[in-house]
Amino acid sequence: MSVSAASDAGRETPEEKHSFSSSLSRDAFTSLFRGHPAGVAVITADAGDGPVALTATSVVSVSAEPPLLIFSISALSSSADVLARAATVVVHLLDAHDVELAKLGAARGVDRFAQEHPWSRLETGEPLFAGVRAWVRCAVVGRMDAGGSTVIAAHALESGFGRDVAPGAAGDALVYHNRAWHRLSDQSRIDD
Repeated sequence: MSVSAASDAGRETPEEKHSFSSSLSRDAFTSLFRGHPAGVAVITADAGDGPVALTATSVVSVSAEPPLLIFSISALSSSADVLARAATVVVHLLDAHDVELAKLGAARGVDRFAQEHPWSRLETGEPLFAGVRAWVRCAVVGRMDAGGSTVIAAHALESGFGRDVAPGAAGDALVYHNRAWHRLSDQSRIDD
């Protein structure tokens, strides 16, 4: 027996490691997260054959140093192919004033760049929607297949604010909860 074969003895293969005797059903899993509110963002990219945009509730800050974030995209999304190839993306972090843009990014079968919401390109070429609460241009640093989705890790390069939020203020945050858009405000705050 070789040294490598001996060291591999007793180890699980990746398939065995991720094999489970039971699993939640799709309906049970979505019911679980339907009651878990999430912030709303629109992600844009252009891999050279035209801009794409989609609404995402999976954007998460991972690290401040270096400045990293992640988000996921379904393989069924019409934007999936472009996001699989794009070297950079723009993540638009939305508040309640941006709900129409959130709805546009979530709509199926529409041209999201048909001037329903004003947009332009950054000097570096990425599509940017005007007037959003905040945006961040990112370099894609990693992709990982996860079920029927791809998790994308991105390094923040440049940002801008349309409406900044003071520390401790609600700032009219836009959240998606139980299949509906909601606004967080000072009235929704429960701690003092």
